[in-house]
Amino acid sequence: MLLPITLTLAAACALINLWLASRCVRIRVADKTMHGDGGNALLARRMRAHANFIEYTPIVLILFALIEMALGASLWLWIGALAYAAARILHGLGMDAESGGTLRAVGALLTWIIMVALAGAALYAAYYGTREIPAPSALAAAV
Repeated sequence: MLLPITLTLAAACALINLWLASRCVRIRVADKTMHGDGGNALLARRMRAHANFIEYTPIVLILFALIEMALGASLWLWIGALAYAAARILHGLGMDAESGGTLRAVGALLTWIIMVALAGAALYAAYYGTREIPAPSALAAAV
């Protein structure tokens, strides 16, 4: 079964992951820091932004895939995928600020809203979804 929304989001997430990693690497190379943050506050924030992305993205991708399998592709799922990618970019940029930062807050809040919506959609699919799964042919023949 092809999952165009999840596959597109996974590809976008792979690119965002590389972007977040490259932002850390540029500082590491410039400061000749092999391990840790070397006391560089910007590097510490960028490392945290990268780690935060890695913490949230696996469950989000799993939820997108399971919902897409259960309910099919839909416009709201495409919008959610686009919003998630944008949220993680905003969060990554916002983490550069020494104090809070609007981009960070918007990115985090949007990520949480999307996760709550996905959790609700997953529960809906589990208990109220209308797609029927056909019985295996051996069972159908026996009935």
